[in-house]
Amino acid sequence: MECVWNKEAVMILSRSGFLSKLRIAPDREQNLKKMWYKFARNPLSRAGLIISAAVVLVAILAPFIAPYPKHAGYFTDFGEQSRPPSLEHLFGTDNLGRDVLSRCIFGFRYSLMMAAVVLITVVPAGSLAGVFAGFYVGTPVEALIMRLTDIFLALPPLVLAMAVASVLEPNVFNAMLAICLTWWPWYSRLVYGQATSVKNEFFIQSAEVIGASSVRIVFSEMLPNLLSIVLTKASLDIGTVILIGASLSFVGLGAQPPTPDLGTMVADGAKYLPELWWTAAFPALCITLVILAFNLLGDGIRDMFATEVI
Repeated sequence: MECVWNKEAVMILSRSGFLSKLRIAPDREQNLKKMWYKFARNPLSRAGLIISAAVVLVAILAPFIAPYPKHAGYFTDFGEQSRPPSLEHLFGTDNLGRDVLSRCIFGFRYSLMMAAVVLITVVPAGSLAGVFAGFYVGTPVEALIMRLTDIFLALPPLVLAMAVASVLEPNVFNAMLAICLTWWPWYSRLVYGQATSVKNEFFIQSAEVIGASSVRIVFSEMLPNLLSIVLTKASLDIGTVILIGASLSFVGLGAQPPTPDLGTMVADGAKYLPELWWTAAFPALCITLVILAFNLLGDGIRDMFATEVI
């Protein structure tokens, strides 16, 4: 059967976007392959992905993987207290007879939960603040957002988080809130710098000429072009957020006993150094492992998006 294409049919298909999809889809697929190749060829990135996935899986399956799940809560066994690492307790036991390995496995949960909640909160908030400031550059909206951002950026994040957490009741939720209040300006500043450049592009000017609303331009035109840099920073920030959360717990401003938080475990174990070295050393190694894994993963994601062709 012979297929005849006339001008009217081509116009209909063009308006529906069918022809553009046929033309762009192979390019998008090719770009995704290039991005994955750039990520996968770096052995450190692959290691970061494997370790990060393993940590997430261990955190999810903690009640089934931990040798002694009950030791993650209110539990004491003075008959097993202060035992060094052995086949029965691979990471030893603490001064209350709790298995350190089981508590470290559950500690991954709180560390990942803190990083997830903080980033899910600050990434949209900071990105929206930055993109609106970049879109309304030269207006009072931009001045208000960016001056507020500068005020928060003037203080070190850890110091500001400790100051906020010290005013509130020490618990996991308030520690997350303190980190959120100190972390959103970094995304606001980053997105603002990129948004001011994107605003001068022809496709933004074209959208303004045809009468597109400000909200549509921001959400449909500007944000999609800033997504890669935001995701890259978010992946690199996971380890830093976990470190700050552990630091708050270490000084008593985060999770409170008997919550098996890694920072709290390091602080409790430090009281018995060097005799009970394993009670502080193994939780500290777990923190180091998580931060290293997500930093390697973030570096791989950064290199991966660097190959993206828009």
